[in-house]
Amino acid sequence: MAPKVLISDSLSEAAVQIFKDRGIDVDFQPNLGKDKEKLAAIIGDYDGLAIRSATKVTETILANATNLKVIGRAGIGTDNIDKDAASKKGVIVMNTPFGNMITTAEHAIAMMFAVARQIPEASASTHAGKWEKSKFMGVELTGKTLGVIGAGNIGGIVCDRARGLKMKVVAYDPFLGEEKAKKMGVEKVELDELLARADFITLHVPYTDQTANILSKEALAKTKKGVRIINCARGGLVDEEALAEALKSGHVAGAAFDVFKEEPATENPLFGLPNVVCTPHLGAATTEAQENVALQVAEQMSDYLLTGAVSNALNMPSVTAEEAKVMGPWITLSGHLGAFIGQMTDEPIKAINILYDGQVSEMNLNALNCAVVAGIMKRANPDVNMVSAPVVAREKGIQISTTNQDKSGVFDGYVKVTVVTEKRERSIAGTVFSDGKPRFIQIKGINIDAEIGAHMLYTTNEDVPGIIGTLGQTLGANGVNIANFTLGRSVAKGEAIALLYIDDVLPATAIKQLQDTGLFTQVKELEFDVS
Repeated sequence: MAPKVLISDSLSEAAVQIFKDRGIDVDFQPNLGKDKEKLAAIIGDYDGLAIRSATKVTETILANATNLKVIGRAGIGTDNIDKDAASKKGVIVMNTPFGNMITTAEHAIAMMFAVARQIPEASASTHAGKWEKSKFMGVELTGKTLGVIGAGNIGGIVCDRARGLKMKVVAYDPFLGEEKAKKMGVEKVELDELLARADFITLHVPYTDQTANILSKEALAKTKKGVRIINCARGGLVDEEALAEALKSGHVAGAAFDVFKEEPATENPLFGLPNVVCTPHLGAATTEAQENVALQVAEQMSDYLLTGAVSNALNMPSVTAEEAKVMGPWITLSGHLGAFIGQMTDEPIKAINILYDGQVSEMNLNALNCAVVAGIMKRANPDVNMVSAPVVAREKGIQISTTNQDKSGVFDGYVKVTVVTEKRERSIAGTVFSDGKPRFIQIKGINIDAEIGAHMLYTTNEDVPGIIGTLGQTLGANGVNIANFTLGRSVAKGEAIALLYIDDVLPATAIKQLQDTGLFTQVKELEFDVS
């Protein structure tokens, strides 16, 4: 059946058509996002949910989303999505960070001009039939210092535009390297230095625990007298009460805000103050931007639902369509390695160590890590997937480490997974053959060559005669056919293992019969998803 996508906010017809052209069954209900009860009642029927800002994807909505695989936000901000709940549910959350970058950056520049020259107030005065030329004395931008808080995608464009206006740009961004800052033509500074030097301050960071009230009352007190502040990023980044007081005292000369702590903003401490320019969250409100983000989210969601390609996800490593084709068998292998370890391990896991060797070490290791961890976690939680598994592991305090190395063995590439518990370490390695099929190549340091099937039997024993006969006779007596039989041993008469690919589920009676022979130290039936 074709994947089903629900669009619960307004999206362009062209975006709807993209879903249809890609073979997606799309249900376009642009006002549904405002009806929480109806959305909760029907969301279980859909594989994907495409939204803008009106739809609030709460924990309650997600609890009913039994088939949901992806949420696509046409725009940057995802404050209206409970991302933690989505991750635990195994739902990918995507946004479209590039579709409205230019538009939002241009709005910030426009707001800077507006507050520098008091354009809105001068326009209102002139419309009222006044001619108050001397009242609206502005300041030039040329030669002034612009402090940019957040020099990422949008902030970087603002920096570029400001340099074109002959402004000196200083930037505060913990993730901005010195080399990148030089290429951008900006000076990287700490926040306190930016506050002290900037004539204009513009914010371009997401709202997080670290950025909430980044311009607090204390921070505003450190700013240069006469500073003008622009916020076209997110409400809550500036203490609006403190800013209102700073504007009234004259310490801050002006402010231009497109976003507010509470939206829709019908009341706000900044409203009605002189030289404060306010717009109703128009940063992305251009025809071009709205179309761009709508088309982008439709393409991204279709790619994921049809090919497994992940773009601009906030809770899952991105995997391009090209990577998905090449990595598919390796992702499958990683999941199988994790599933083996998960089924073999009964005690709590302290750490998961993953080694990538050869050609696989150059792939998207974050995605492979997720597949390994998901495989391990599935035994305890069958509903876990590549999105939710890292969250589950983190909640359990499991440490995950990755090592990659150049080709060191007979295989072009392989993956080795080791788990650490209080009692032991357990490891398994595997590779992908030229036919695209994953194989187990080592268990507990013992080399093997095992095809992977839906039903398998794993045994350990002392290397003595009669093991093969006992296994074959016991399974045959219980009506279980052996599709593939792999043996391995550490040294002659040492520890040996057997891994059997069998056609059916092994009866409990067969397991008990094997255990009762006294030949085996371990008898374990294993299940793998090979669909």
